Amino acid sequence: MARKKKDSKNNMRKSEPLKTVQPNAAGIDLGSREHWVAGPPLSDGSPNVERFGTTTTELLRLADWLSEQKVSTVAMESTGVYWIPLFEILDNHGFEVNLVNARQISHVPGRKTDIIDCQWLQLLHSCGLLRGSFRPGDDICRLRSLIRERNTIVAERSDWVRRMQKSLDQMNVCVHHAVSDITGVTGMAIIRAIVDGERDPKVLAGLRDPRCRKSEEEIADELTGNWMSEGRIHP
Repeated sequence: MARKKKDSKNNMRKSEPLKTVQPNAAGIDLGSREHWVAGPPLSDGSPNVERFGTTTTELLRLADWLSEQKVSTVAMESTGVYWIPLFEILDNHGFEVNLVNARQISHVPGRKTDIIDCQWLQLLHSCGLLRGSFRPGDDICRLRSLIRERNTIVAERSDWVRRMQKSLDQMNVCVHHAVSDITGVTGMAIIRAIVDGERDPKVLAGLRDPRCRKSEEEIADELTGNWMSEGRIHP
């Protein structure tokens, strides 16, 4: 039994150090006020770490420093929106930029406690252990930004329509009962007239579109409200 144990120990493979597959790799730890960058270790093996600000001038200096260090590929976490300005500058300078998910980094075992985040990123990236997230081309990114902005504006528009309707309801001016859609042709014509100072329900009902189901008399009845002197909707 002792001999078998001895043989099994001899057959066990010793752990080998990680092999460097990308010697010209750098790692960047992003922040709101400063970025920490780790380039390839110096010739004597000592750390090669620099700190940069987040202004455009500092980001350009960061790109120049990476060029001086002969860096060709960079890894950084896709943290908030801090990565976007730096990504664009590095991409324009010809660097291969890898956006890495923070979860992926946290799942890699073996981190030493005496190295900072940018050094850990640089080490993992130089060993080929990081996989960059997909980022579409510039045209798709611009289109995506426009779509997101439009969705935000539409959502805010709906919120303001609800607020406007609530203010009218508090004065018992039931525009949403008079017309099926207060943002339609008749609804907006009535609301614009109210904003301009019109309070006569018959005049407001006269703005009715001919296609409306309700008559002017019915609409005027719904628009007869308790107008407040301070005016919740006023010009």
